[in-house]
Amino acid sequence: MTTGIYRQIGWASLIMMGSIFLSRVAGLVREMSIAWIGGADAAVDAYRVAFVVPEILNHILASGFLSVTFIPIFSTYLANGREAEGWRVAALILTVFGLLLAVLTGAAFCLAPALIDLLAPGRTDPLFKHLAVRMTRIIMPAQLFFFWGGILIAVQFAKGRFGIPALAPLVYNLGIVAGGLVLAPRLGMEGFAWGVLAGSLAGNFLLQLWGARRAGMTFRPCFDWRHHELRRYVGLTLPLMLGLTMTFSTEIFSKFFGSFLPVGGISWIEYAYRIMLMLVAFFGQAVGVASYPFMARLAAEGRLEELTRLLDDMLRYLALVIPLSVVVMVLRLEVVGLLFRRGRFDDTDAAMTAGVLIYLMAGAVAFAAQTVVNRGFYARQNTLLPAVYGTLAALGAVPIYLAGLKLMGVAGVALAISLAAVLQVLVLYAVWNRRSGNTGAPAVYGLYLRVAALSLPLGLILEALRRRLPFAGASSPVGQAATVILIGGAAMLLLLALGRLFRIRELQQALQRLLARVRR
Repeated sequence: MTTGIYRQIGWASLIMMGSIFLSRVAGLVREMSIAWIGGADAAVDAYRVAFVVPEILNHILASGFLSVTFIPIFSTYLANGREAEGWRVAALILTVFGLLLAVLTGAAFCLAPALIDLLAPGRTDPLFKHLAVRMTRIIMPAQLFFFWGGILIAVQFAKGRFGIPALAPLVYNLGIVAGGLVLAPRLGMEGFAWGVLAGSLAGNFLLQLWGARRAGMTFRPCFDWRHHELRRYVGLTLPLMLGLTMTFSTEIFSKFFGSFLPVGGISWIEYAYRIMLMLVAFFGQAVGVASYPFMARLAAEGRLEELTRLLDDMLRYLALVIPLSVVVMVLRLEVVGLLFRRGRFDDTDAAMTAGVLIYLMAGAVAFAAQTVVNRGFYARQNTLLPAVYGTLAALGAVPIYLAGLKLMGVAGVALAISLAAVLQVLVLYAVWNRRSGNTGAPAVYGLYLRVAALSLPLGLILEALRRRLPFAGASSPVGQAATVILIGGAAMLLLLALGRLFRIRELQQALQRLLARVRR
């Protein structure tokens, strides 16, 4: 692996890390707005469930996967000096899949009541169903903008342009916030649904169309159904359409099993889930998105040993998520209080969300790691294996969800989410190692075990320090912020000291890089 590629990945990671961090901040502002206006009542639960049908539609057309399957194809054309043909293939996929998505969107719009009954069977309240169906139909057309934006972002990534794509999630989240704040006084939670539609149009389509044109994109509708690249593309994408990924299965199962919880259960899980995803995005998603074009290039050039080494290096970096998750567990009450405790989000909602957060943070490292492991397969244009094994692992987690729901209620569903994520990433990484002959895997496993063992005493020490603070557990934002700052600072110092004491070089390097980027 050349130093140049690592340097490019570093800069791309920095751009994506900043983008994802800002978009997650905007996402948290969105969640804070929802908490302030709606709290965790039945209308907020209905708003959460309203995303399930659009998420399924999104998954079936694989708009999230259109990038990872399209980038290797488009990169091959660029590498061979056939850029014009690459743009024609992009236009072909946009035309054919766009028409298919339009048809499916219309069908889902008509069948929304029956689909809500199927996906949230535990809620029989007529008002809940009415709100869920109405907001589902408002959000549904946004999937067209996500699909088009997925291809437009992919071509920019393939050409090494990350700036404009980095703005998509930020604009999207700001659109939701604006819609909610402006329209919620008259429309309630429906205002946020209209914000989803507006944000997706502006951030994921119009802005990315401008960026793709700047990258040289040319577009003419193309209906060449027999084009060999279309058949190849369908072959790569079909397993992803039919498979259950970690994120997709979590979205479905959390709402399905959450519908059997008391009113507010779905919302408590969702609020805690968004906090967890901010940590995941800051590390896992940023690294995964930024490194993928380089993974695809290495795979296209047949440099598979370097590809495997790059994947392992990214996983070593993500070991830092384990102790940081423990820090969030210790500061759960303060974090939830600072973010959400205002308006209609009361003390009960804060306590329940904080309790859920403990169990979700246990799976944060798995959510982060899967963003890298999956892309290793996609870079090699192998979408079948991750789809098959990921689906088997997701279905194998159903008994865990059932047991968690029965034995622990809302906390059990949250714990099941984490255990299912760990199961999926372990299965996929084991498959990768067997297929690639990865000799570096034992070192990765060893690093994660050492960091996990180090994180347990770290959590105990931080919890003891927290309890000694005179303002720990305070309900005031000032006391909560002071606790977060002091315990967070102590955590960084302890991590550096423990990493040096136990000679965990990767942990020291990851912390030093993190602190350097924060200073920048």
